[in-house]
Amino acid sequence: MKKNLFILLTAFCVTFVQANGQFEKAMGKNIPAMFSSNDPESLQAVINQFSRIGEAEGDRWEPYYYAAFGYLRMSGMYESADDKDKYLDLAMKEVEKGEAISELNSELESMRGYVNMIKLTVDPASRGMMYSGLAFTSFQKAIKLSPENPRAHFLLGRMQHGTAQFMGGGSEEACGSLFKALVLFDKKGQSDNPFAPSWGKDSTQEAIKEICEKG
Repeated sequence: MKKNLFILLTAFCVTFVQANGQFEKAMGKNIPAMFSSNDPESLQAVINQFSRIGEAEGDRWEPYYYAAFGYLRMSGMYESADDKDKYLDLAMKEVEKGEAISELNSELESMRGYVNMIKLTVDPASRGMMYSGLAFTSFQKAIKLSPENPRAHFLLGRMQHGTAQFMGGGSEEACGSLFKALVLFDKKGQSDNPFAPSWGKDSTQEAIKEICEKG
């Protein structure tokens, strides 16, 4: 985990060094901080920074994407369903702010599905039907918008695995999506947008070990 975090931070530091504008400096500082913050207070401070960046720029969707990711991470730091729902609802509002700037964005659609997938996990028995449909719809839409988006395939694979476990099915479908994601992570070159999401390869490899390669 420490090695993975180091690699992630190094990648963002490279981006930071290459950047020179106010937006680039602010994003280069706060993206790695969002991933490395491990308590609600520090995470909220980073999210607040993304909100200020988004409001100052007015035409960039990325600050809202990372603010949503921050709230999604924060939901996992609480035990009660009410607290989890509170931060997941805030995450969805950030997704909607991003979508108001960038319609039909595969990354934002993937994040929308991610938020709904975690909403489901808060109470699978009562929420399964509603939120599984919402999550599947978003991941499939995200793949349609950008078939090369590895995070959409990774999250779809996690969703397929969870559904198979709940319904008593196999892992073949989920593994197909996870291996597809891994191929796309390996294939994907440097984006023209240095602040486009790039996370997920390590998580995909861990999911493959957990789901597809266990004895």
